[in-house]
Amino acid sequence: MALRFGGEIINCDSMQVYRGFDIGTDKPPAEDRKAVPHHLLDVVDPEVQFNAADFAAGALGAIRDILARKKLPLVVGGTGLYVRALLEGLFPGPGRNPEVRRRLEAEAAGEGLDGLFRRLERIDPDYARKIRGRDRVRIIRALEVHEVSGKTMSEHFPATESLVKEFRTLKLGLDRNRTELYARIEDRVDRMFEAGLPAEVERLIGRGVPEDAPPFKALGYKWVLKSLKGEIDIEEAKARTKLDTRHYAKRQMTWFRKMEGVVWFSPEDDAALEEYVAKNIQ
Repeated sequence: MALRFGGEIINCDSMQVYRGFDIGTDKPPAEDRKAVPHHLLDVVDPEVQFNAADFAAGALGAIRDILARKKLPLVVGGTGLYVRALLEGLFPGPGRNPEVRRRLEAEAAGEGLDGLFRRLERIDPDYARKIRGRDRVRIIRALEVHEVSGKTMSEHFPATESLVKEFRTLKLGLDRNRTELYARIEDRVDRMFEAGLPAEVERLIGRGVPEDAPPFKALGYKWVLKSLKGEIDIEEAKARTKLDTRHYAKRQMTWFRKMEGVVWFSPEDDAALEEYVAKNIQ
């Protein structure tokens, strides 16, 4: 698509931003990057916590740069939270407050989550109805936001604005038969291990990257770490990576199915995809 329409690719995979984590994140090969410029690949060190706000800011900068050169920005990847942050905007409320967060976590641990949820129901009944009573992360975050800002989550949400509202956007989804998708996942994982994923993990550990570094949470890496420590064998690491990847692919499709305005295509139907884009970028 980039070659056909004079485009440049903006990575939207939360793990491909990390330097050194190449095989396990299945980064585009060098020949693809040479043929088409890629943005937001290899932009942070493994110890850095890169988040949706960082992505949205970086992607917006890349979009403006690409358009200034009269090229077509193509945001590509499957991290749904990053896509939403760019298209729908970022929560405008306060950032994390470690002191308040620790106190609320201690309350949840000591007195149970039910009391915190009842407090949220009194403070922000609309938001409480949208989340589950056992959703620890959202309950604590909502109470933290209210305590720090004096406003509820429901009061903050209307101020959320899309970062790309000045642009016309196309949302293109690829819908593959599940049986074929799972077969391709199996082949992909086999290819990663054959390409040297265990050796990549050894190199990263050897150069001092801590095991709790954010990209070690990427699919496959945690199982390879366990295999290198002798907790499981390499075949089990491979099997568990395949299972995790299938589950992740299912969650991805559920997420993007709920997103409004996505136009779905078969990955094999290049003609229909190109025709649709050609008509809508004029």
